[in-house]
Amino acid sequence: MSAQVQVIFATAVFLLTYAVIVSEKIHRAVAALVGAALLALTGIMNLEEAVHAIDFNTIGLLVGMMIIVGITRRTGVFEYLAVKAARRAKGEPLRIMAALSLVTAVLSALLDNVTTVLLIVPVTFAIAGQLQISPIPFLIAEIIASNIGGTATLIGDPPNIMIGSQTHLGFMDFVINLTPVVVVIYILTIFCLRIIYRRQLVSRPELQEKIMRMNEKDEIKDPVLLKKCLVVLCLTIAGFVLHQFLHLESSVIALSGASLLLLLTREDPEHVLHAVEWPVIFFFVGLFIVVGALEKVGVIEAVARFSLEITRGQLMPAAMLILWVSALASAFVDNIPFVATMIPLIHDMGRLGQMGNLDLLWWALSLGACLGGNGTAIGASANVVVIGMAEKRGVLITFISYLKVAFPLMLMSIIVSTVYLLFWYHYHGLISLVGTLVVGVVLGVLSIPLNKFLFSENKLSQGGLVKHKQV
Repeated sequence: MSAQVQVIFATAVFLLTYAVIVSEKIHRAVAALVGAALLALTGIMNLEEAVHAIDFNTIGLLVGMMIIVGITRRTGVFEYLAVKAARRAKGEPLRIMAALSLVTAVLSALLDNVTTVLLIVPVTFAIAGQLQISPIPFLIAEIIASNIGGTATLIGDPPNIMIGSQTHLGFMDFVINLTPVVVVIYILTIFCLRIIYRRQLVSRPELQEKIMRMNEKDEIKDPVLLKKCLVVLCLTIAGFVLHQFLHLESSVIALSGASLLLLLTREDPEHVLHAVEWPVIFFFVGLFIVVGALEKVGVIEAVARFSLEITRGQLMPAAMLILWVSALASAFVDNIPFVATMIPLIHDMGRLGQMGNLDLLWWALSLGACLGGNGTAIGASANVVVIGMAEKRGVLITFISYLKVAFPLMLMSIIVSTVYLLFWYHYHGLISLVGTLVVGVVLGVLSIPLNKFLFSENKLSQGGLVKHKQV
């Protein structure tokens, strides 16, 4: 097969695989594996090249964290946190929405967003049922919060895992450089959601009392197992914080944590390994091979040269292009294959454009891909999972109804990210990070009196409703 034919065939296989993944007519793992098989059968990728294209650091990190979370979820600690948050919110629907969103965002940053929503959503339905209100505002808020929270750390969202694995960036690099802007975006987003849903999230005081009577301790199913899981989780997160200083890959930390938890709990490995989402793992394997073929035949380099011509080889225009293209693309297609394609592209842009430090481009890709997933109902895995769980319970969240709320909020988050990246570029260092955190704190403080002013009408209408019914 000639070089030109290889380019055409590899590109056609990539585009066809991508189209099938987007259409969801065939499971994305099957689509990726078939694409990889076609490239291997035609000789474009031999066995050695295919194995080399697979990023085993990403695979190992995913498997390790899936095992840890799979065992931990059986303790009931996630449900405990959700009920605890609802009670701390005094049973008020708007405050519950904010509280559940905060729990979702924090857990998504420390674990992964898909697992988080799988555990939080059932509790959300129970709470909404007690309050006799629609669960849709809670669910949409949790979807958005999961993607925002997952942006903050290396392990929070698959795009970040992939970026961290293919670069010199470690866990603390993500925390230090992305958490400040994520805090600002989260505060603005929750404030906007409270305004959007302030008239829908109204419940009677006697129903709120039912929430206050719930006991979060009842959710803990195995206290002994919980202690072991918390110890291993703390050690694993500490390992992530220190892995660059220890010169260990993040996958080594995750797999070591999983192995230690298996040893402490004496769980049957065959049973525990069912917690690993093997379709996701094989999806990554196939995808890495398909993208590796594009890199081998020179397609990635050609696109990189074209991108350099558009941005004239300047770092900031390149970052803005990556941020906005990633956000808009990730809103309508799965962000994982998109990021898998963009990583070698950015490497080639840096090499061809002789850009020394590419950190700005990696932060642009992370923010665009992770936050862009909030734009539509199919933008990220967490979105699809939550909407599917709601549909099974007879609650319909349509594509348009989600789009009307989430897409403007996604654009707002990307505008904030644009400002942050400009700030980061010109004032890189402690000043930019502290400045962003200060803005977040100021927004949080200002939101307290604004919330009281804006939502006092909500409480008055609620009180009027109760008095009218009593009369």
